[in-house]
Amino acid sequence: MEEIVFHQAERPNLPAHPFEAFLHEQSEEDWAQAIAALLPHIHKVDQNATRIWFHFFPLALARALERAPDPEQLARELLLQGRYRLRDQIDESHYFLYGHRYWPTIKRAVIEFAERFSTGNAQLSLAEQIREVARRASRDLGVAEALTIGITAVAFMTVRQAGLEAVKRAPGTIRLSEWALRRTPEQVLKARARDDRQGLFGFLRTEDKVWTVTFNENDPEAHFKLVHTQEIAWAAASDKRPWHLRDPRCVAGEGPIPVQCRSAACGTCWVGVLGGAEKLSEVGKLERRMMPRFGYIDTDEPRPIIRLSCQAKAYGAVSIVIPPWNGYFGKLLKGEAADAPKDGAEDSGDRIIESSNLSS
Repeated sequence: MEEIVFHQAERPNLPAHPFEAFLHEQSEEDWAQAIAALLPHIHKVDQNATRIWFHFFPLALARALERAPDPEQLARELLLQGRYRLRDQIDESHYFLYGHRYWPTIKRAVIEFAERFSTGNAQLSLAEQIREVARRASRDLGVAEALTIGITAVAFMTVRQAGLEAVKRAPGTIRLSEWALRRTPEQVLKARARDDRQGLFGFLRTEDKVWTVTFNENDPEAHFKLVHTQEIAWAAASDKRPWHLRDPRCVAGEGPIPVQCRSAACGTCWVGVLGGAEKLSEVGKLERRMMPRFGYIDTDEPRPIIRLSCQAKAYGAVSIVIPPWNGYFGKLLKGEAADAPKDGAEDSGDRIIESSNLSS
């Protein structure tokens, strides 16, 4: 592939709206520090979910697409499949957060904060601003602030990537059943921790134990069975429902997780782990090597919250979430997160992002 050059003149200008301009000035490191500062204050039910969401919608990818002379061509070079643009799923990208149920109020609170935004607000850190909006929304909702912080952080990044006007135009609706709306955070956490009963003499069973893999906590029918030590992607193939009609990346008769190879070569089957990460096998050498290449996560954690489901074996019930897209952009964007200037800042020269040898 030819190398892609982003010239300074081709980069989008800093937005005129003060709030959007502030968000564009925040680097990826700024966002990472903000989430790290917020995480201890987020309710346990949404701690993993918030971290997963920020992996699902990385700023590095959004910035690269914003700056590309031909975003569609770049998307093809990055092998992007599915719904990778946040602006196309403003009201639904965060469906797996417990705080999703508060989205209409959070969306309104963020818009009101943006309209009142001034230079004085800019003196507050990104984390402090998120906390301020979450606090106001929690009072309006009559719920604990801890339940609104994660979804508020998501709302801020949604404005950053989709734009304030697009967020305003979004209906702000949620689609949750009465069953899902009635669930308390404690009930969700308890369900994540629960393992399947193995019968009266289950303690004698070893290799033939069967576990449940939940892939949408808002749908009581969204689960499949997995045999002890089986890889998640292989177990998903036992679910013969027509998931390909919902997600064209899925293969008919192969389950709800999109798959192409089941050998860690394509990156199609990545998932986030909401609960039960400790009941999955540790990351092996192949998965450890490939995950940064895909651009999904780069960590030394033995059991991270982002996994390739064709490599992760389960030793108990787990709750996962399936991202709406996949790609192969880690090597191409390697320099974006580390040393990219803040949006609107002057460069010492043109940024060159190489897109050759993606598979090397």
